[in-house]
Amino acid sequence: MIVFRLSKSKFADDLSGKGAEKCGGRWNGKGVAMVYTSESRALCTTEIAVHTPLGALPLDYKIISIEIPDEIEIKELAIDDLPADWSSFPHQHSTQLIGDEFIAKNEFLVLKVPSVVVKGDFNYLINPGHIEINRVKIKSIESFSFDVRLFK
Repeated sequence: MIVFRLSKSKFADDLSGKGAEKCGGRWNGKGVAMVYTSESRALCTTEIAVHTPLGALPLDYKIISIEIPDEIEIKELAIDDLPADWSSFPHQHSTQLIGDEFIAKNEFLVLKVPSVVVKGDFNYLINPGHIEINRVKIKSIESFSFDVRLFK
């Protein structure tokens, strides 16, 4: 399976999850390393766009194609299994607890979660501390330019 990640150029080859660890996110609390990826380039673009102020065009980004071996078992969260506030904005602590528990248990390399931004699409959260992390490979890193119309 190929998943995608948009990143500032200087972090393009980094799958340590340190950025998410530093700031926290919808699916992880501060201090918990996690690599956020998406099932498509379009979803990655949308995920960046919703976190960028209008009028500010993100610059110096790379799109990273990441291969997760097909035989890797992926833990999947169905919407029905999520707390009622899972998609609220700003994100709630309840989803961070789910992601933090996923990392702490260390049973799976990847957690599939529904996207809040694009209903019906999915993000894939990678546990950088899992024993099989070395099986996750960066396949390509390419320059990426955002369409200015997304940020007007």
